Amino acid sequence: MKSTLAVLVVNKPGVLARISGLLSRRVFNIESITAGYTEQPDVTRITLDVNGDTQILDQVMKQLSKLIDVIKIVEIKSEVSVDRELALIKVRAESNRRSEIVNLVSVFRANIIDVSRETMVIEILGDEKKINAFCEVLQDFGVVEIVRTGKVVLSRGPGAVKD
Repeated sequence: MKSTLAVLVVNKPGVLARISGLLSRRVFNIESITAGYTEQPDVTRITLDVNGDTQILDQVMKQLSKLIDVIKIVEIKSEVSVDRELALIKVRAESNRRSEIVNLVSVFRANIIDVSRETMVIEILGDEKKINAFCEVLQDFGVVEIVRTGKVVLSRGPGAVKD
């Protein structure tokens, strides 16, 4: 079972390394980790996708809460949240197959952001399932390289994760 945690931390060097180090030392499997600024300049929000049952999730939250730089930890439920991920995909684009790729890009509401003689770079934004499906379809053309951001999540409605 995958769980998503929003972790508010003090915005200072080394915090992300301490968090990822803590989790890897405890052998927790991090599926995705993203970090970025928040509306508060001295606070960073780290979004973690952790794989495991309720007991593992409880342990992750307990271990994280012991770190001095952690302000707050909240589990974000998928049914009451919006999540997105960004992927850049470089795919082989032979001239006789480019129109097929352009059609797929249109169907998935992605964007072509770079074209060379042999490849195209495509940008896609969406949930994990959409990006996985798009990557699967592109395998027929020859995927050269993929880079993904990891999940970012916000709860729906007026509430916010704050300290």
